[in-house]
Amino acid sequence: MSIEESALPQVAHVEITEDNNDQRLDNFLITRLKGVPKSHIYRIVRKGEVRVNKGRVDVKYRLVAGDIVRIPPVRVAERTEESFVTQNLKDAFQQGILFEDEAFLILNKPAGIPVHGGSGISLGVIEGLRQIRPDAHFLELVHRLDRDTSGCLLIAKKRSALRKLHELFRDDQIHKAYIALLSGQWARKKGVVTAPLLKNISKGGERIVVISQSGKEAETLFRRLKLFRDATLVEATPKTGRTHQIRVHAASLGHPIVGDERYGLDEVNKFFKTRGYKRMFLHAETLKFQHPVTGLMMTISAPLPSQLENLLKYEEQI
Repeated sequence: MSIEESALPQVAHVEITEDNNDQRLDNFLITRLKGVPKSHIYRIVRKGEVRVNKGRVDVKYRLVAGDIVRIPPVRVAERTEESFVTQNLKDAFQQGILFEDEAFLILNKPAGIPVHGGSGISLGVIEGLRQIRPDAHFLELVHRLDRDTSGCLLIAKKRSALRKLHELFRDDQIHKAYIALLSGQWARKKGVVTAPLLKNISKGGERIVVISQSGKEAETLFRRLKLFRDATLVEATPKTGRTHQIRVHAASLGHPIVGDERYGLDEVNKFFKTRGYKRMFLHAETLKFQHPVTGLMMTISAPLPSQLENLLKYEEQI
């Protein structure tokens, strides 16, 4: 795929609307200057080529409705092909919208696609969605899912909705339920794990989350749904939203999630791979919360992917 460069128009002066009120300057520029590397955006802000109300500002500056942002001409790398959004991602957006109105949308995210680009990955869900919807003025992730987790992903379409949804998350007013297949037979029907989690511990160059008393509080409720000969299907309900929380808490029970290559056991994962399990069996099934605009209580569910549903049919139930 070849890439060509084209110059953006001359200096632009953009007035900030309510949709971008309180948004960080760097995030505003990243969205507006599609194709421009983040490093270049940070450089032109640092050099004072980007100005707000004629003054120099930091990339962390939070925009206010009515601000005038000066954007210098920059060169943008353009793909000569129609789009570099994969067909898999396009299909996910076209077929996987579980709910949408003027305030937000809920996408049934496929496993294997990160929610945002980074770490050598140029394209994630949010970048792909912005590319497919070039006329959308505002699209921002409300929360995140791990790359290998499928299911309900909440995306705000207005700054005001994003703020309100973040408040709901902070106040534990958004109920999340996941479906997970744990390796081995979990003897209990229900259990709560409250082990505190500490993230960004390096293990062989890989960043992981560990249970540590110096970590942040975390709480997950596990409820057994089905007991199989070699595995246990559970519903996992996290009260807190720590990184890799369900995965680490499941592993602490002695029953890591099937296919979890970071916190699981190699020999167990190899065993399940021979039986067709090619991904981590963790699915964000349900979101339940009060609509930030109408106040109505909403319950949105994403069906278990057919790939996982079909595998369960061959498990020997106890």
